[in-house]
Amino acid sequence: MQHRVALVVDDDKEIRDAIEIYLKNEGLLVLKAKDGLEALETLESNEVHLIILDIMMPRLDGIAATFKIREHRNIPILMLSAKSEDSDKILGLHVGADDYVTKPFNPMELVARVKSLLRRYVTFGSYEGAKNTIDLHGLALNLEGKEVSVNGESVKLTPIEYKIVELLMTNAGRVFSIQEIYERVWREPGFNAENTVAVHIRKIREKIEIDPKNPRYLKVVWGIGYKMEK
Repeated sequence: MQHRVALVVDDDKEIRDAIEIYLKNEGLLVLKAKDGLEALETLESNEVHLIILDIMMPRLDGIAATFKIREHRNIPILMLSAKSEDSDKILGLHVGADDYVTKPFNPMELVARVKSLLRRYVTFGSYEGAKNTIDLHGLALNLEGKEVSVNGESVKLTPIEYKIVELLMTNAGRVFSIQEIYERVWREPGFNAENTVAVHIRKIREKIEIDPKNPRYLKVVWGIGYKMEK
């Protein structure tokens, strides 16, 4: 992870400094901000590859900051939340966060999630033998350029959203369980993954479907999981 830059955003200086130590030990360069507004200012003048963002902060909280960041950037966002903020975690995923860690967090878990998000953001991965472009009746996936479009119009996806679309489109017609999607995309055991996956599926539908409530492409198979319609 040499030369990758992480932005740590938290109003607690001790937490910012502790996370900086963990990430520097892994070879990352670290920038810090004490709230969402300072984070947005930092992004304007620095190249950042990942953001660790607390939910509860003064001036501009993590939810509002994520919403603003996602207007222009697809940088991976890892949210920090207290155990009492379950609804906020779901809202954070809904507006564009890629993952979250609950405070107090295990430093090894935090580092593992950071590494996983950076791996996907920098390389996105690929599927051996796959065609460079897959087209499902107007929904197109460019595997080489890592781009998704609908009827020729580019769709902005977060790294996690892209990986879900890539998984389902390269296996069009196959049904994946929620647990399998989580394990293939997040690369960790899919325990209690229902809400996390469902939020990302909802966001993907809002971006690729004309009518998200009656999806043409990304279908639910009740009691089993999801598939991309051939």
